[in-house]
Amino acid sequence: MAAMNFIRDLFVNSRHTRWISPLLLIADAALCGLIIWKIPYTEIDWRAYMEQVSQYLAGERDYFKIKGGTGPLVYPGLHVQIYRALYSITDEGRDIRLAQGIFGLLYLATLAAVMLCYRQAKAPPYVFPLLVLSKRLHSIYVLRCFNDCFAVFFLWTAIYLYQKRMYTAGSILYSCGLGVKMSVLLVLPTMGMIFLQVMGRERATTQAMLIGQMQVLFGLEFLKSNTTSYMSRAFEFTRQFLYKWTVNWRFISEDTFLSKPFAYGLLIAHLWLLILFASTRWNKPSKRSLPDIFRMIIKQPSVPEEWEITKRVTPQFILTSLLTANAIGMLCARSLHYQFYSWLAWGTPFLLWRTGFHPIVQYALWGAQEWAWNVYPSTSASSMVVVGVLGVTVGGVWWGTSEDFEDAPKTEHQHVE
Repeated sequence: MAAMNFIRDLFVNSRHTRWISPLLLIADAALCGLIIWKIPYTEIDWRAYMEQVSQYLAGERDYFKIKGGTGPLVYPGLHVQIYRALYSITDEGRDIRLAQGIFGLLYLATLAAVMLCYRQAKAPPYVFPLLVLSKRLHSIYVLRCFNDCFAVFFLWTAIYLYQKRMYTAGSILYSCGLGVKMSVLLVLPTMGMIFLQVMGRERATTQAMLIGQMQVLFGLEFLKSNTTSYMSRAFEFTRQFLYKWTVNWRFISEDTFLSKPFAYGLLIAHLWLLILFASTRWNKPSKRSLPDIFRMIIKQPSVPEEWEITKRVTPQFILTSLLTANAIGMLCARSLHYQFYSWLAWGTPFLLWRTGFHPIVQYALWGAQEWAWNVYPSTSASSMVVVGVLGVTVGGVWWGTSEDFEDAPKTEHQHVE
């Protein structure tokens, strides 16, 4: 009986993660080295990034004119600066092995940040092994060197700083992620909800201005050259997606995939899910309705009530909310490509835990998701699993967090007068 109790404690007691995390990190470092050594590198976007950087270094600043082998430059200004540095370090992109080593370190740094976030949120030890078992995730980092890897790293370090209540530092790193790829925008609505509840109108506005000003700074030289080209390419919301590359909607016809009703339907579903979570889950720290939260922009709560709200914005609440917003965005995305798994995989074990499902079910769902993202090219079956697991995860989190803060002490005032 004592042995069984110890084993159970080892799996569910979050205090054990302080020594389990370093062991997993060391094991994964060895695995990354082995992958780089034994498995051939796969060229997809790296050469195109280097070609685009070479044009930038030759003096071109117009985004309409900067192109690579896989197409035009479609990422914000910080992406250019990061790959400019890599261009220099890797002998104009020719030293692929060195680039893989750099991305291996980036993978491990992201893993460490994710583990710190999980530990802050008191996730149980049994979910941590899932963070190091993804074949597709290792491939994205050390075999393909996608720019998503940098954006995801900045996002996770920002989340950790938000958990530690270091909001300005977190917003700086969040803005760095946005400066690499606009996919970081998926969590922005939830960030606004958190900021408004935890710090009030004035400080929340300051955070928003900081993020916006940094985006101007990252793109300043391109904005000066051709504002229209930079804004339309770096933040291209009207981009056309090719059916042949979709991971998530292969089970529908190409005509449906390309149709405007399908695109509008996904947009409506996205907005509806955001409103659902905002009005029933992300508003819980303030114990206000969604309209009352927006009224906080006009009139802030009393100081004692602000203090009570701040105490309820826990590291677990922050991580759950931001990861759920990201998963909703993935679920309603017009098209997901294989590199987008880096946005999903790091958060899936935590979200599955937050559903309250039995651990066996959590592992089964994770395994199904991992299988689906490793099917190439995608099939009707694999894409149905991608969408299905995302849907079950989002629905499960909504159900599993229904009682969060139910036992929290009441604040003196429930609504803005």
